[in-house]
Amino acid sequence: MEPAQLEATFDQQSATYDQQWAKLAAFREGIHLLLGSVFARLPERARMLCVGAGTGAEIHALASRFPAWTFTAVEPSSGMVAVAQQRAKDHGFADRCTFHTGYLDTLPDSAPFDCASSLLVSQFILNQGDRVRFFSAIASRLSVGGVLVSSDLASDTDSEAYKSLLTVWLRTMAAADVSPERILQMQKAYAKDVAILPPEAVAALISSAGFEAPVQFYQAGLIHAWYTHRLPR
Repeated sequence: MEPAQLEATFDQQSATYDQQWAKLAAFREGIHLLLGSVFARLPERARMLCVGAGTGAEIHALASRFPAWTFTAVEPSSGMVAVAQQRAKDHGFADRCTFHTGYLDTLPDSAPFDCASSLLVSQFILNQGDRVRFFSAIASRLSVGGVLVSSDLASDTDSEAYKSLLTVWLRTMAAADVSPERILQMQKAYAKDVAILPPEAVAALISSAGFEAPVQFYQAGLIHAWYTHRLPR
């Protein structure tokens, strides 16, 4: 899916995005719980870069746990940014946030960040070279030793295990009241608009972008998540 089309899709979904996926919140909350533990030893006043921030859910979770942290949210969908800004205002952490509507390459230069997150973002980059450059761009914004947490849909799509897991995954979506039309759209998107790679292949892309070998710390269905540290250059 082209960036403009992807932005338009998320703009259309932004107002009801959190409500739409509310019955699947356990997936998100599991990552957020572990995310706090991965980041627990960072400085008291750490600076975090959130790439593909969406509605600001992970910032909200971390702002509560780390009350002195500041956050820079990068998100190309203006609709999603508006929801994230309102969330920050409603919960009292807007003064610790900077919101950038756009991509990482247009974010103004700043001091290096202590950590970064990219949750369910790089899977939309179909070209593997572009995907490595995406992770390299995050690495360039981090201090040496800075922590990256990344999650994506991942599986060996040629395997029988994937076929079985996809059936269970789509059944889970249906149980969460996702419409049959939306499930069909997702199934088609997984085949042509989402770069679902084997977990070890995703980890290799991340490590080739200037990071240590990633550690997988989470899996729920097709969602896999890793943490890693930026290497010196």
